[in-house]
Amino acid sequence: MSRAPLSGAQPSRTRDLIELILGYGMVVGVIWMPEQLQRIFSPVALLLTLLVVLSQRESRDELGVGTRGLIGSLWILPAAVALCALSIFVAARLGVLHPLYKADFAHISGYVLWTIYQQFLLQDYFMARLLRLFSSEAAAVVLAGVLFAVAHLPNLTLTAATLVWGIVSCALFRRYRNLWALGLAQGLLGFCFAICVPDALHHHLRVGLGYLRYRGGR
Repeated sequence: MSRAPLSGAQPSRTRDLIELILGYGMVVGVIWMPEQLQRIFSPVALLLTLLVVLSQRESRDELGVGTRGLIGSLWILPAAVALCALSIFVAARLGVLHPLYKADFAHISGYVLWTIYQQFLLQDYFMARLLRLFSSEAAAVVLAGVLFAVAHLPNLTLTAATLVWGIVSCALFRRYRNLWALGLAQGLLGFCFAICVPDALHHHLRVGLGYLRYRGGR
């Protein structure tokens, strides 16, 4: 599938590399900021990456937010539900199943919106550039998954889980070219991970400095 912008002009490899490095550095930098600074710079980072993607002037279908591939990708949701059901069953048998931290509507809906945007960032910002930088699609998919996972350090359990999901979701996006099922599935899997894996291991799914500063129950 072509990733060419509507104008037909491919961005230069140098530009792609610079945007890749600066974009990833900015995202990781925000992750490792104190919470007070994160509240200021997170919206800035999200807006800048969004503007860079939109500057390519790709269609909604090319970006994966249209109807293209939507029907074909819907099987991902019941597959995620089935995996969650199995995980919950195993966690319950092991005695590690526990309630979700902050199970209110605002927290749940906010997290799902965030997972959808994470897929937008992963696929339309990072994957798009890696595909143009590497001749091998498989290498681009794996590296995108690695970058996605590394952004979740030092949360080792979440890093391992996101490495697998990052690679799988990139491969699925290449197949269906639609973000909606992937974003929603990531939200479901994230909630499942949160209640099936002890908080002592994932610290309420926190990453970066927030993971290191975690104090149980807060």
